[in-house]
Amino acid sequence: MTHPPIARLRALRSVELLTPEFTQATDFYEEVWGLEVVEAEPGTSWLRGTGDEHHALQLTRADRIGLGRLAFAVATPAEIDEAARRLEVRGITPVCGPGPLDQVGGGYGLRFHDIDGRLIELSAETWAVTAGGRDGAVPVGVTHAVLNTPDIDASVAFYRDVLGMRVSDWSEHQMAFLRCNADHHCIAFNRAPWVSLNHVAYEMRSVDHFMRGLGRLRHHGVTPEWGPGRHGPGNNTFSYFTDPTGLVCEYTSEVAQVVEDAWICKVWRRTPELSDVWGTAGPPSPQIRAHMAGTPDGSPVVPPVDAEADTAADVAADAEGVPA
Repeated sequence: MTHPPIARLRALRSVELLTPEFTQATDFYEEVWGLEVVEAEPGTSWLRGTGDEHHALQLTRADRIGLGRLAFAVATPAEIDEAARRLEVRGITPVCGPGPLDQVGGGYGLRFHDIDGRLIELSAETWAVTAGGRDGAVPVGVTHAVLNTPDIDASVAFYRDVLGMRVSDWSEHQMAFLRCNADHHCIAFNRAPWVSLNHVAYEMRSVDHFMRGLGRLRHHGVTPEWGPGRHGPGNNTFSYFTDPTGLVCEYTSEVAQVVEDAWICKVWRRTPELSDVWGTAGPPSPQIRAHMAGTPDGSPVVPPVDAEADTAADVAADAEGVPA
């Protein structure tokens, strides 16, 4: 028997990151990256962009490094209740909800684990906020997350069949790009030896905002570890950095917009000219690849220092469209 997806997801609302370097990470994302702290408690901070979400990023003090939670927007509480029913039919028991979420930002929602054990939140009726100004070279909000997985086919099937996402494109059999709205991707999977977070991307309103944001970071003494450039799959601009935790964060803009009835999923070749169609970024360094790979246990990343480790990093964090 074929079961329908549990809900219609509207957008990737926010991400939670776990960090032992909580104070330094909060300072980085507010003072350098350009987000605004809207709430703070001991060991937790919530930061927003200029968009209409209460927060795009939650930072939580933890012993390990990595992804705490992915939160997706759903339209109504009734859809959350139906999602809970459909999860139970599939044999998936929510770890929280459905019901009011006891969290900063409010909302009515539920949480459950995906096939790799990641915590997924669906929420509706979160606190409304007024969108910020459009002129600042700062992020609008979070736009996509790339997740490392040892079984890319199973992960894609779960997010397609259970969460209702659509596959926009493949990068050979190394990466899959999935969407929940008109944006080319809100989630991408990268085939790797272990489950970890590859990176989180933040939307800049235009290429001009994107470049001015890079200029602002440069004034803070922060330069790209890969970029700027423009990817083939998704057509989005990119520039990658590492935060004080060692997690990879990306500025991006102009992601391809999908017209559902006209879009044809394709398989991209993994070549440098398709990784960066501008030809400006050069290859990603072993260091950024190692940080994209993460570690199986959430311990700090030690960038590779020899050929054997370098090869492992290439396999684990084969960055978007770049052959190892």
